[in-house]
Amino acid sequence: MRAVAQRVARAEVEVDGEIVGRIDRGLLVYLGAAKEDAEPDVDYVAGKLANLRVFEDDEGKMSRSVLDVGGAVLVVSQFTLFGDVRRGRRPSFDDAAPPDLARLRYEEVCTRLRAMGLRVETGRFRAHMDVRSQVDGPVTILIDSRKLF
Repeated sequence: MRAVAQRVARAEVEVDGEIVGRIDRGLLVYLGAAKEDAEPDVDYVAGKLANLRVFEDDEGKMSRSVLDVGGAVLVVSQFTLFGDVRRGRRPSFDDAAPPDLARLRYEEVCTRLRAMGLRVETGRFRAHMDVRSQVDGPVTILIDSRKLF
């Protein structure tokens, strides 16, 4: 499982002219699932996102998590995080999870984050989404559960 987390002042997702998810201070997370992802991947990514210390304390050091600052998380599904461009010019998505499994893993991450006490907003799975954000920093972190194993 891969996640790209950006610290944001605000972010929102629009689908067909309707805002389906919106947060103020927090994390905008693009999340992709791989074919072989399982519960340990979900737990790892959700735990990292909730506890990632990328928010500044009173001394200007990044030592606070989204939980610590009372922020929210906007999670957007993005299978293209598994685009492989090592061969040719067109990305291969062979390692991305099929839609049913990807939706399950996406929902599991959102459920875990909510269980940790976070307000979680989402995009719309498999929809064309317009994502707008005001990135704070910029601070952008890549999390890959396969780097752990």
